[in-house]
Amino acid sequence: MRVVSLVPSLTEAVAVTLPGVLVGATDWCERPADLDVERIGGTKNPDTARIAALEPDLVIANEEENRAPDLDALRAAGVPVLVTEVRTVPQAFTELERVLSACGAAGRPGWLDRAEAAWAALPEPRRPVSAVVPVWRRPWMVLGRDTFAGDVLARLGVRHLYADHAERYPRVPVAELNAAAPGLVVLPDEPYRFTVDDGPEAFPGLPCALVSGRHLTWYGPSLREAPRVLAEALAAAPR
Repeated sequence: MRVVSLVPSLTEAVAVTLPGVLVGATDWCERPADLDVERIGGTKNPDTARIAALEPDLVIANEEENRAPDLDALRAAGVPVLVTEVRTVPQAFTELERVLSACGAAGRPGWLDRAEAAWAALPEPRRPVSAVVPVWRRPWMVLGRDTFAGDVLARLGVRHLYADHAERYPRVPVAELNAAAPGLVVLPDEPYRFTVDDGPEAFPGLPCALVSGRHLTWYGPSLREAPRVLAEALAAAPR
């Protein structure tokens, strides 16, 4: 198999499970650290001609991270494209198994079994805390409906206040976010890199949890430790 990945988390999943199968990946595919493949541009602006020139057996993509016109261009060039949809934790396991099988895996990898077991072992949250979860600023954007990260947080006892919003990533003024009086503000370090000096100051008087964006938004080998890593970061937020 010759596979090109347009999704960083899927790149890591395929590279760990099937070394040597990947021949191309985006500039944002930073894991594994020693990944040595052709770089084909970003997730939103891949070089479709360069991808086609690699003559892949399959391109793996995601309905949220990649643009339909780029995927259509690849199909028009005769390149097979597999598009994933991941909006819940269980769906992540199903889609990962589908991707790995399509890339030539003979069976389910051990890391995927361990990741699923880690999430299945989580206790039912007793008293969910309300939260807002910014994913960008300038303008401010937060998690809305039907997001993988929102489902991840719900399973860890965090109920984000815009879960029923009509949009999946609504733009909400920071004054409105503060006025919602959440019990917690969750600030990941990707896609926007919130840090202790960039983010918490916009929410005076509110507890802020700085969390790993990879563990919050990636569906791949990081799912194994995500419950523990995220739970520790949420618990460390000053109350």
